[in-house]
Amino acid sequence: MNVLIPSYEPDERLIGLIKQLQASGSFSIVVVDDGSGAAYRDLFREARELGCTLITHSANKGKGCALKTGFRYFLEKETAEGIVCADSDGQHLPKDIIRIARSLSEHPQHIVLGGRRFTGSIPLRSRFGNAVTRIIFAAATGNRIYDTQTGLRGYSPEMLGWLLQVPGERFEYEMNLLLEALEAGYGFHEVPIDTVYLDRNESSHFRPIADSARVYLPFLKFSASSVLSAAVDFLLVLLIHSFSASLLLAVWGARAASSVFNYAMNRQYVFGSGSQSRHERSMPKYFALVALVLSLNYGLMLMFHVLAHLPLLLSKLLTEASLFLFSYWAQRRFVFIPREEA
Repeated sequence: MNVLIPSYEPDERLIGLIKQLQASGSFSIVVVDDGSGAAYRDLFREARELGCTLITHSANKGKGCALKTGFRYFLEKETAEGIVCADSDGQHLPKDIIRIARSLSEHPQHIVLGGRRFTGSIPLRSRFGNAVTRIIFAAATGNRIYDTQTGLRGYSPEMLGWLLQVPGERFEYEMNLLLEALEAGYGFHEVPIDTVYLDRNESSHFRPIADSARVYLPFLKFSASSVLSAAVDFLLVLLIHSFSASLLLAVWGARAASSVFNYAMNRQYVFGSGSQSRHERSMPKYFALVALVLSLNYGLMLMFHVLAHLPLLLSKLLTEASLFLFSYWAQRRFVFIPREEA
């Protein structure tokens, strides 16, 4: 079995992990030094002397790039065995890495995830971040993964070509893998693992603001597109109504124009551009979704306000939040054709 360890400025825990893995079984271990610099040269030299394949980046490129470097190595090597990715900071125990490796052979066409259960003393940022990401991922994709941010993952060798095509250079790469896996035909299988946070996770190189923004970028772009489209709709209602006394014309004219604007933004910047033929196929699906959302808007408002007797403002907020997540999921799953599709 292959083990891939992306590593940036590690400590002796990397060496400890390598020795424990070697004592536990036969592993082909590839370590990617993601530009750690001269101060860490001796530690990586020791890893190589222990029998690991060492690949070095001249400068720090991010975890996503380090993982892709390892995937490219295994693809060129034409490996017939699966690849288990593990972090170098001591959070992934050898016994759990072995469990992922065994489960990988039992679940072909699945990404095997080491799911932490977050019990005991867990840093607040880790507990909160995983909870938020779990909720957003489930609402946006219709699939529930307990630990969306785990770095302990197993991939079949058949996935290597796809793994190299998924966008992302840093921590957002692992989220992008989850978002695009189902479209590529891969499912998920979670294996419970121990939750280990050493020294309150101070060794982590995850930057709470910058890297969180990258992780949530697909949702942020969709939100920005929706806000801009709402602004266009609002301004056009005022503009059209200033030239026409018909409120119906102003509302429907503004909604038609803002829908075209929203379609163009989502096609180009949110879900990725493609060929002209793909655009033509996505357009009727998008406007069918617009009609469905308009109907659902009325139906949900009726349910919340009239049937459930909720205040009008609360009913509107619940309706818009529900339709926002539904629209993201529907556009990603059914409207805009995946990049990998021919």
